[in-house]
Amino acid sequence: MNYPLLNLQSRFSHVVLADGDAPQRDIPCSLLTHADHLVCCDRAAQTAFHRGLVPTAIVGDGDSIPDELREHFSGLWHQIAEQDYNDLTKATRWVMQLPSFNMQTDPTIVYVGATGKREDHTLSNISLMAYYLDELLLNPVMVTDYGWFVAIHGDATVETFARQQVSIFNLSCTRLQATGLRWKPWAFDQLWQGSLNEALASEVKFLADGTYLVYRTFDKK
Repeated sequence: MNYPLLNLQSRFSHVVLADGDAPQRDIPCSLLTHADHLVCCDRAAQTAFHRGLVPTAIVGDGDSIPDELREHFSGLWHQIAEQDYNDLTKATRWVMQLPSFNMQTDPTIVYVGATGKREDHTLSNISLMAYYLDELLLNPVMVTDYGWFVAIHGDATVETFARQQVSIFNLSCTRLQATGLRWKPWAFDQLWQGSLNEALASEVKFLADGTYLVYRTFDKK
């Protein structure tokens, strides 16, 4: 599978806005503006409101959305009270039920605002990338102000540019090889071991037998 670069021309139909740090950089902001279906997690509706965005839906357990915002978006609010899943996963499952979402042709969901603020929320949301890939069979993309994560299983080609910073987080691989990086990776047994690598040119080719996360920066070093 091929994983392209993100830029200001990148467009995705289904975007979930979480209530972490609100995006400031052009690329994540552009993804929000141009989404065909923008689904907010609870209080993230405040970010949408302040930026003049009208979400397709606001999904969550309702524990953090202000009453005035609930009234403003009254027709868009979908409360899911159960606590087995966090709001990010509730929003994800809601997107998967949309008639516009097609698992066969494009199982991609983009996540913006899913990092920052409380560190436990950030770690939880990043770890959900593997769950969305392996269990829900999605192609999740998590975008921050600094770069973006993709979750991958098996062999893949990842588009890069020279001196782009690339980090690899092995989750279940016993074999993990790549060409196109400054330092050769292996099936790391610690998450930190694959961080802070660097792309040499326009692509990195991975050979792997399990699941791993790849993070790429927007800026070169």
